[in-house]
Amino acid sequence: MNIPFRAVAALLGVTACFTAAAQSAANYPERPIRMIAPSSPGGPNDVIARAVCTPMAELLGKQIVIDNRAGAAGLIGTDIVAKAIPDGYTLLFGFSGPLSIVPNLVKSVPYDPVRDFAHISLVAASPYVLLAHPSLPVKSVKELVTLAKSQPGKLNFASGGNGTGIHMASELLNVAAGIRITHVPYKGAGPGMAALIAGEVNTMFNGLSSALPHIKSNRVRALAVGGDNRSKLMPDLPTVAESGLKFSIAGWYSLSGPKGLPKPISARLHKDMLRAMDTPETKERFNALAVEAIGSTPEVFVTMLREEVAKWGPVVKAAGITVQ
Repeated sequence: MNIPFRAVAALLGVTACFTAAAQSAANYPERPIRMIAPSSPGGPNDVIARAVCTPMAELLGKQIVIDNRAGAAGLIGTDIVAKAIPDGYTLLFGFSGPLSIVPNLVKSVPYDPVRDFAHISLVAASPYVLLAHPSLPVKSVKELVTLAKSQPGKLNFASGGNGTGIHMASELLNVAAGIRITHVPYKGAGPGMAALIAGEVNTMFNGLSSALPHIKSNRVRALAVGGDNRSKLMPDLPTVAESGLKFSIAGWYSLSGPKGLPKPISARLHKDMLRAMDTPETKERFNALAVEAIGSTPEVFVTMLREEVAKWGPVVKAAGITVQ
């Protein structure tokens, strides 16, 4: 049987492409990797990303450059990765805000949080902590709620932007306590924390990892931790639930690439990420930051992500939050 020349050429072209892709994956990485952290420097996403990426870069043998792309509660940086070439050189150190909350807030999100990414692993979790400026005359959640009820709408709270996890934590506080503390969004958790330290705002939920140095220096006052259990770093600090409000909230962080990322590259990143988190230096760093190393298969992470997206819809509706 005679096969047309064009068909043979096309077949050879496809074969060459597959061969080149396989060779590229086998040699990966051949140049520095750009890790998008869709947050401002100094926030929990940025701090945890750097703690993981430093030892991970050593294992990969190439530099991992953290590229902070804050804005729109992480949507801007996350969308960059969704539209990137899936070659393993543009990755996402994601978090709950742009991946599970923003899709419930914004009508025209330019990406699907599940379908438009090659999700590699859940990386870590860190409890949120409720903070107050030292000038605010409260030392507990109960006292904050009492004060807020006596001054409806006069107190305010900072966040890293509409739809971030720390924004939603304070909205949960409003709903659970039946109070109205006014939202003041900033372009990232770092600027939000700076505003709280400066006394521009009264309260804020933030990741314990980035808030801890400021708590220890007495620049902010911790009222309660948002996780299910007390933190080993602050065992005397009660949880929000122990303080009388029935909710628990913590931040989670993840590693993803664009949809179409070759499986060998995804597998290499997954393996070296787990190895990086298992080093004594990273374990010590995580303990100091009150971060829990998790790690998961891509399938487990995607299942968790679907559940998270579904969970935040009712919360957004109850809080009456609208973002165009």
